[in-house]
Amino acid sequence: IGDQIAQLEAAGEVDRFIFGFEESYGYLAGPYVRDKDAVIGSMLICEMAAYYRSIGSSIKQRLEEIYAQYGRYLNKVDSFEFPGLSGMDKMAGIMNGLRENPPKEFNGRKVAKAMDFAKPEETGLPKANVLIYQLENGGTVVVRPSGTEPKIKAYYTTLGKNLDEAKKEKEELAEALKPLFE
Repeated sequence: IGDQIAQLEAAGEVDRFIFGFEESYGYLAGPYVRDKDAVIGSMLICEMAAYYRSIGSSIKQRLEEIYAQYGRYLNKVDSFEFPGLSGMDKMAGIMNGLRENPPKEFNGRKVAKAMDFAKPEETGLPKANVLIYQLENGGTVVVRPSGTEPKIKAYYTTLGKNLDEAKKEKEELAEALKPLFE
């Protein structure tokens, strides 16, 4: 994330960076500090708590209002391991297969848009071995090989009107993707 800020800075576009985060819970709010740690996240939560308390509310109340207005998003990460000498070849074959024949749907949910981050001209971002499928129902599937282990990671985001619907959607989507990684 810090590298992305540096690239924006070099291009004279550092003001485009608002907020960045990663799976391991590192956050960067603004381009001022390049080290992702819990300090900035803790500070932002404290600011939110103070603000909502000052208006007679709470973070939890506001979060429930957001869920009621926009629905409930849930995330899940699955890792599919490919050990042994043939593991890397199998992983490359799966990624190539997903690139050459992108899925048109997952569990009956149509793919509205597929993005291949190996093609920077399509994304405007640095080249990466990442595929993203945006679903018509608001869900997302992200597939990428691990950079350090012989596994492919699949990230799912689902949207439901409430928590139960989002959970059901998440589990169904995860089950629908398993055959892709066998």
